[in-house]
Amino acid sequence: MGFFDRTHAEPNVKRETQKVKRETINKKTAKELPIVSPFTVHRSHKSPDKFHDECAVFGIYGHKEAANLTYLGLYALQHRGQEASGIVSGDGEQFYVHKGKGLVADIYNPQALDQLLGSMAIGHNRYSTAGGNDLKNVQPFSVNFAFGNLALAHNGNLINAQVLRHELEAYGAIFQSTSDSEVIIHLIAHSRADTLLARIIDALSQVRGAFSIVLQTDEGIIAVRDPHGFRPLCLGRLGNTYLVASETCAFDLLGAEIVREIEPGELVVLSDKGVTSYKPFAPASPAMCVFEYVYFARPDSKIFGANAVYSTRKALGRQLAKESSVPADIVIPVPDSGVPASLGYAEGAGIPFELGLIRNHYVGRTFIEPEQSIRHFGVKVKLNAVPEVLEGKRVIVVDDSLVRGTTSRKIVKMLRNAGAKEVHMRISSPPIISPCFYGIDTPTKKELIASSHTTEEIRKYITADSLAYLSLDGMLNASPGTPSQYCNACFTERYPIPLTRAEEWQLGLFEPSI
Repeated sequence: MGFFDRTHAEPNVKRETQKVKRETINKKTAKELPIVSPFTVHRSHKSPDKFHDECAVFGIYGHKEAANLTYLGLYALQHRGQEASGIVSGDGEQFYVHKGKGLVADIYNPQALDQLLGSMAIGHNRYSTAGGNDLKNVQPFSVNFAFGNLALAHNGNLINAQVLRHELEAYGAIFQSTSDSEVIIHLIAHSRADTLLARIIDALSQVRGAFSIVLQTDEGIIAVRDPHGFRPLCLGRLGNTYLVASETCAFDLLGAEIVREIEPGELVVLSDKGVTSYKPFAPASPAMCVFEYVYFARPDSKIFGANAVYSTRKALGRQLAKESSVPADIVIPVPDSGVPASLGYAEGAGIPFELGLIRNHYVGRTFIEPEQSIRHFGVKVKLNAVPEVLEGKRVIVVDDSLVRGTTSRKIVKMLRNAGAKEVHMRISSPPIISPCFYGIDTPTKKELIASSHTTEEIRKYITADSLAYLSLDGMLNASPGTPSQYCNACFTERYPIPLTRAEEWQLGLFEPSI
């Protein structure tokens, strides 16, 4: 039986209490929503001056070492989530699960992978944006219901999750986590559609926000991307085996070839029939996250139409040099994310590129600070200045973004203490003035320094001799494609999906009048 053929006979006795309306929650119900949301937006304290992408997804069908390859794929996608990881494999009859908190290399060992049987698997790396970092929120989520086994891994964020959860709970749904992703599982289970694939389409037609999702059934793998295309999702092939992943760098590690990008609004089924594509959702204006190019994606990946991230970041640096040149002796990056843009800036400005900051790549997730406090310890344990490069020099230091300014302030002081004569800070993206609600862990608006301070005020705070950002037009024009295809809400506060009052409650935007 195929995905559209498999049905489940409904019981003869009508059970009205289990029915859920297919239409969107009405205004009356929305007004009755509780103020407190179960989806507490997760704010990271680990790296306060950087945004964090929330998740990575991976899926594979038809390979005898499906779990092992999924492990390697997640290893390559570690940069998209470092809090937890999970793999669910399947043999057509049973699912096998292994999850844990921490890094991929620490969670999976040969014994754990040997228990993940079957020729198909999906995996997920987590950096939570909604919910918390409890083990109960670690994906993939897996359930057994009327249509058999089902597992889900989700990259993104659903802005109407609270509305949907409230509706589902009113009809008897019991949630096991505080993750917005679990809402999709319940919508599938409550759907009255006749086939599993139709139920999945029905469920995803009701959610609003960003989703690049990989699902596993007893019969195959389903990959689907939201109609706006906020987050990347790619299709690859390894011999006769097909794979899906958040970024193409996962394919490179496995020796797989890139087939194409899964298009916005597309649903792809990987099964014994090969690859089957559907376009079940209404078209929407494209809103691909431009910050994937600025910071999130790995430089060696190709995303959003197989465009190279590395060359785009260099182009951002060259454009930045055109817009904000200043006399200097050397250009240095804030490693590692600032390296490509710094190379582009050096090329565009005709100024030598140097490594004036060295990053310690072996810093763990936590470290013990000595009892005798060390000034700027949190930055020094990760970065160290090179006096031989910096002493007596006019230095341009390039970073990809400036969020709160705390790290930039410490870096500028570190460079001066190492002998830099002048320090000019250059940022290869525009000022960040608003939080993201489409799958990025961001501070609140009031914590974003550019939302309430001018560039000159920020320059004084970080103690740089000068500070300049890349312009919005410069960033969009230096990125592949057309400017209109990108979401730039974090720079403009213009959100592609307008928020309802209930969604503002969920996202913590609504402030009641006093």
